[in-house]
Amino acid sequence: MLDRIRSHTALQLVLGLLAGIAFGFLLQKGGVTRYHVLIGQLLLIDFTVLKVMLTAALTGMLGIYLMKSRGWVHLSPKPGAVGSSVVGGLIFGVGFGILGYCPGTVTGAAAQGSLDALLGGIPGLLIGSRLYAALYPKLDAVILRRGNFGKLTIPELMPGKPYVSIAVAGVMIVGTLLIVEAMGW
Repeated sequence: MLDRIRSHTALQLVLGLLAGIAFGFLLQKGGVTRYHVLIGQLLLIDFTVLKVMLTAALTGMLGIYLMKSRGWVHLSPKPGAVGSSVVGGLIFGVGFGILGYCPGTVTGAAAQGSLDALLGGIPGLLIGSRLYAALYPKLDAVILRRGNFGKLTIPELMPGKPYVSIAVAGVMIVGTLLIVEAMGW
């Protein structure tokens, strides 16, 4: 079945659309498409976003490695670099700072009818994406590949099998979630 999905681009697009709709729905149900929740996280007075993101990271980490161990997926990490991380972080930070949403939450907020996200965020995403695409050849040659660290993943950096780093990360995530809950955040 997975080979059939891999060989059909249209099916991949439909599955991607359905996964995106599910992702947006879950963001909305988790409360992280609300402007005041996002700003509350930045002000360190509402930790809903932290809880949702850590839970998603733990679920995704366990799910990906379970599927990998069964041969259902093959990981193909892209090479990373300090330059691309800095540029991406700046673009993300400027967009978040101006509007108070990140790309996923602005799309979910627009879908639930938030006018600031619909009239400011969606055009901002489209304009920013077009601008980045136009500047990409120059950025790639000058900045993006600086400090190349290859196709490394965190489990590859740690000694032992990937399950050791997954277990360590899992304990850290669960511990953080328990501390946040115990503090009443």
